Amino acid sequence: MLERLLERGENVVAVFSAPDKAGRPRDPLAELAEAKGLPLHQPASWKTPEAKELMARYKPDLCMMAYVTLFVPQDVIDLPTKGTFQYHPSLLPRHRGPSSINWPIIQGATKTGLSIFWPNEGLDEGPILLQKEVAIGPNDTLGSLYFNQLFPMGVDAMMEALQLVREGKAPAIQQDESQATYESWCGKKDAEIDWSKSAPQVYNLVRGCDPQPGAWTLHKGVTTQVYDCAPAPGAGAPGEVIEVSAAGVRVATGDGALTLKRVRSGAGQKIAAAEWAAQAGLAIGDRLGQ
Repeated sequence: MLERLLERGENVVAVFSAPDKAGRPRDPLAELAEAKGLPLHQPASWKTPEAKELMARYKPDLCMMAYVTLFVPQDVIDLPTKGTFQYHPSLLPRHRGPSSINWPIIQGATKTGLSIFWPNEGLDEGPILLQKEVAIGPNDTLGSLYFNQLFPMGVDAMMEALQLVREGKAPAIQQDESQATYESWCGKKDAEIDWSKSAPQVYNLVRGCDPQPGAWTLHKGVTTQVYDCAPAPGAGAPGEVIEVSAAGVRVATGDGALTLKRVRSGAGQKIAAAEWAAQAGLAIGDRLGQ
């Protein structure tokens, strides 16, 4: 988004990003701001008088928030003369919260989208400025949905919202609270495969957690993450290995089966499921999930 603003010749008076973390890569936003010679600030909290004074110092017309990891109080949100708007990758009020791309896929939805909204102190609760809808294809993953659709579309939508604000045409449509849902982080606990569920349910979990946090199961007590699979015919006890071939490892679910194609076992690398089966001594009749 910063690149697009600079390409448009916008007057970016300052850039704010999350603080650097030891042992983690530098925030690309911070790197670009420094490369372009823009004032960069990385406050540890926005809840201090100093943080508010820092924002006020620049006398901003507008604040655009794309990826927010710190709580921003209302008095800071309201500082810019034309307000603050924010990107969220779901069709609000559906899927409020931090893992809003994972959950629609996991829950089997066939569409999602993005919202540009005017934030308040509630979690993703502010009025809507604009929304864009996208289809979730049957083979979409968290990664493909974000990088192929929601990310590029989101940059365009932020620029569209900027233009609407500039022209005085930006709406503020209240969210329908009766339709609101909230899901927290999609974490390791949520990503555990329950083989007693149907093949479509397990398939949706795998693609909704690919690449993060990675749907996982156990094989002889070792955690194995599944990153690619496909529905397949077959039956057996839930979690039972019913075929091992060059195409992958076919596993029975509570209803139907899945062919696992790419996995990561323990601390290893992602490899073809057939290669993993050979390394792990996986055999027909073995049970995953224990």
